[in-house]
Amino acid sequence: MEWMLKSAEELTAALRAGEVTSAELTDEAIARIERDDKAINAICVPDFERARTAAVGADRARARGEDRPLLGVPVTVKESYDVAGLPTTWGLPQYRDFVPAEDAVQVSRLKAAGAVVLGKTNVPKGLQDIQSFNEIYGTTNNPWNHSRTSGGSSGGSAAALAAGFGALSIGSDLAGSLRTPAHFCGVYAHKPSLGLSAMRGMVPPPGPALPAEHDLAVVGPMARTARDLTLLLDVMAGPDPLTHGVAYRLELPPARHERLSDFRVLVLDEHPFIPTGSAVRAGLDRVAGALAAGGARVDRHSALLPDLADAAALYMQFLFSGSAAHFPVEAVERLRALAADLGADDRGLDAARLRGLVLSHGDWLRIDHRREQHRHGWRQLFAEYDAVVCPITPTPAYPHDHDPDPLKRRLDIDGVERPYFDQLVWAGVATMPGLPATAVPTGPSPEGLPVGVQIIGPRFEDRTPLRLAELLEREIGGFRAPK
Repeated sequence: MEWMLKSAEELTAALRAGEVTSAELTDEAIARIERDDKAINAICVPDFERARTAAVGADRARARGEDRPLLGVPVTVKESYDVAGLPTTWGLPQYRDFVPAEDAVQVSRLKAAGAVVLGKTNVPKGLQDIQSFNEIYGTTNNPWNHSRTSGGSSGGSAAALAAGFGALSIGSDLAGSLRTPAHFCGVYAHKPSLGLSAMRGMVPPPGPALPAEHDLAVVGPMARTARDLTLLLDVMAGPDPLTHGVAYRLELPPARHERLSDFRVLVLDEHPFIPTGSAVRAGLDRVAGALAAGGARVDRHSALLPDLADAAALYMQFLFSGSAAHFPVEAVERLRALAADLGADDRGLDAARLRGLVLSHGDWLRIDHRREQHRHGWRQLFAEYDAVVCPITPTPAYPHDHDPDPLKRRLDIDGVERPYFDQLVWAGVATMPGLPATAVPTGPSPEGLPVGVQIIGPRFEDRTPLRLAELLEREIGGFRAPK
């Protein structure tokens, strides 16, 4: 039996029933990695010796009567998380030898839940790409087609899950970094509501690993089933005990509905800044059809939807202002001169990115007020709807493109080339206002590549899109293992 293609929920049931041991699961996972990862390159920092020791410990704990949520389940961790004794580089060559002394708070939570950490998964340099490659660890290939990207920045985690290298993984998301790799590799991911899960120890080297309040970034779960996302989110959710106290825990409300027929869903397939490719549009149609067949209310348009063009411009400014926060002074001055030459009526994405790179604190506060207006618009929309379904990116996984200047890269959408970074606008729909979004597979493209969509829900109602993802999985199927 191939245990490593089963869900974490199934593995936990088998462990409880005594059908398999954690040591056996861990050995199978390691064997799969050693056999298959040479071609995929998902696991950049293996930690097999400690994993085997942890698995034996989990089996002994179970024999003593212990039963924790992930006791004995093999998992992986995105390279950007601190794991004591393992390098944390973020793909940056100057930090190839940096080894933190403490686990990130989420790694601590995984271990406290009983998970067995197999190792760390590959990322792009500085986590700042939609593909996962760097000088230290090389390129992660898509398990479905090795000439294609696995996505980024949690591309190693998504590829590991698709290949059966562990049952769960944890990643992060600022610009679709959980959702895009899940979409490209045919697995599930959940971008939690902004502020739901503590991020300490998911910090660029050399640290320090301090609590921080982020305006876009989150950390979240990746899995091969929707139910496993909920299982792992329950382990990850909650603020940092250093700032909120050890006993404090945020209780999420239950899903709005349990039956598919009770859901009210808005399906979007058009964005003012970028076309939607035919393969992704077909995936959206499959989801819309399944929702309608199950009795859900499905609309394609709503006057309540906040302005997607304005939202995209705001998102690009927030995103790129964070990227430029540590630029040298002379570089910022050059960018400021370029921004000064922009026409007041230039509302394109390139202009938004450039303005974001040189935002002052006062500018940031002003656009943050505009973000609050968008959040209010979303609250009004979610009084009428329970979820919004839309693309994650306009296309399935594309061929590796490692041009050192990403501004020269192009995205092919049904034969028409678009600027590479324009594909981020769909990720920003949920990220800019801080909404939860669940990435779900919808079935293959005509080329046989996975296609996913995202289900966006109301802020801090993460269980609603997760429940809808679970119900959809029953209707259209979910993860399919690559051959």
